[in-house]
Amino acid sequence: MNWQMLSAFGQLTTAFIGIPSLIYLAVQIREQTRERRQTAVNALTAHWGDLTKAVHDSVEFSELHLRGVHSFNDLDGLSKLRFSAFQNRFFHNFEGMYFSFCDGILSPPMWGEIERTMSDFLAYPGVRQWWAGRKHWYTEQFARVVDGIIARGDEPTMFATYCVRDIPKTNQSMQSGAGRRTASLFDD
Repeated sequence: MNWQMLSAFGQLTTAFIGIPSLIYLAVQIREQTRERRQTAVNALTAHWGDLTKAVHDSVEFSELHLRGVHSFNDLDGLSKLRFSAFQNRFFHNFEGMYFSFCDGILSPPMWGEIERTMSDFLAYPGVRQWWAGRKHWYTEQFARVVDGIIARGDEPTMFATYCVRDIPKTNQSMQSGAGRRTASLFDD
């Protein structure tokens, strides 16, 4: 055997060993990417669950939320603060999901589901009133998405059967009750 044959044999051996190694590496990277995407989706889902927990765990906040989606402007100051804090977290969560979609982490069908949810909320005048004063808190790219949804002019139907007018204003009754308790402390 001469040096050329040894060299050719070495290159052939390298190819037989190297190509399967590269294929194995590509498969591993693909699996890691899939796992990272799933982890990101799981984190977004957990954040969403934690966020909506505020609505279903508190009757008082549920009442406030229903009134707020119908008219943010009609809420008292404390209620506006609480509603705003919730909406801020809510929309930052939507923004995170939007950028996850842009980065390819969320699939188009998943983003479609999120966009339909946003559309349902943004159809309500109270959410639009809130957004108008706070959209500068968000990236311009996401603000354009929200403004585009608002521009469609969807009809509010999500809470249509919830009879908001029948809900007592908990905050006002609590304030008047607190006022009575405070007054009785000083009556003695």
